[in-house]
Amino acid sequence: MKTFSASAPGKFVVLGEHAVVFGKPAVALAIDRRFKCTVSEDDAFIVNGEKDDINKHPHVKHIMDIHGLKTINLTSESNLPSGAGLGSSAALCAALSCAVRHMLGKPFDAEEILKEAYAAEYGAQGIGSPMDTSISVHGGGIGLNLPDSDNILWSVKNRGQKWDVCDVHTPEMTFVIGFTGKRALTGPLVEKVRRYRDSNRFAKDIVDEIGSVTLEGVDALREGNKVKLGKFMTDNHKLLSILGVSCPELNSLVDAANEYSYGAKLTGAGGGGSMIALTDEPEKVSRAILLRGGRPITVNTGEPGVRIEE
Repeated sequence: MKTFSASAPGKFVVLGEHAVVFGKPAVALAIDRRFKCTVSEDDAFIVNGEKDDINKHPHVKHIMDIHGLKTINLTSESNLPSGAGLGSSAALCAALSCAVRHMLGKPFDAEEILKEAYAAEYGAQGIGSPMDTSISVHGGGIGLNLPDSDNILWSVKNRGQKWDVCDVHTPEMTFVIGFTGKRALTGPLVEKVRRYRDSNRFAKDIVDEIGSVTLEGVDALREGNKVKLGKFMTDNHKLLSILGVSCPELNSLVDAANEYSYGAKLTGAGGGGSMIALTDEPEKVSRAILLRGGRPITVNTGEPGVRIEE
């Protein structure tokens, strides 16, 4: 039985989560943790060696529906914790799209993989921007809706919103991710912010302010100015907390990491999941996170995007 494999990286959001859903800018970086999918043709739907109900796997079902597949044999491997805000479902969608296209003899096409992966993410969650799938497909660093960008990778439209996705050159940096162990679903949190913003002028102003902080922060990121970037990360966390998407566990880890970091903030949807800290002392940050009950993961920037694995 011939098999076909592909992998894609996880990510974290440096600046701009939640506001990006409303067309504001955001920046995300790929991390050196990956999700791998291996597929082969089969007469049943099999996941990791066991027959399964395809309806229990909505992301997979959407990719299969795009390609007209009813059955498949899928094996997955990942060192990305699910529900941690590190883009595990986007990496799954990107890797699976790439592997299925490879199996069907279709060419490697990053933009087509992005469209398929985002359609699967949106179809499964019913909400969200193409940020996570874009970084899993492209790797490195990406920005959404950066007004001064002239290196657009692709544009995505959905529900009246448009996102221009561009490459963001990122110097090598070390971050420590702190996983709270508390899993949170992205969809309900994004919808919570949407309702708050639509019904409250103050919340709309906070979303706008996140966009402004992101624009200033991306310049610091491109320059490799860790001090300035850390400040904007901390500001971003405070604004997200006002929107109500942080939680005591996240705030505790952010506070613990700040002593040895340029800046720290929650990353992803919030409500649990993970925080990130930009630091030159990853061992000290990791220990501080451990002492607060978190799970530290040291990661580096510059990870390549989706790729076929021979």
